[in-house]
Amino acid sequence: MADALETEALWEDFHRVVNMTSAELAAWLRVRDAEERSEPLPDEAGSATGRHVLAILQKRRTDLTDDDVRVMYKVVDTVDALVDMDDEPEPERPDDTRRRHRLMTLGHDPLKP
Repeated sequence: MADALETEALWEDFHRVVNMTSAELAAWLRVRDAEERSEPLPDEAGSATGRHVLAILQKRRTDLTDDDVRVMYKVVDTVDALVDMDDEPEPERPDDTRRRHRLMTLGHDPLKP
């Protein structure tokens, strides 16, 4: 696993880009996967990455695994690539809905202050 300083910096970056609470993310993952006739079990809702982000939000930094660290890097890199954090929140345009939903699956709501 990464050294303590690297893990600390990653933990801070992850919580900087993930601005949804674990309850908000869990609700979003369930809504996102709900279909007209069925709804997945809460532990099976959302993408694998979304579920992993949710699990990380429920952990202490000292309990992180190598897989958690890998996912955290992926989330930070993806959100940083898709969002200008200095200009958030920004008004949503119709063509931004897909982008917003993708980001929310990673725990970042671009419309959240």
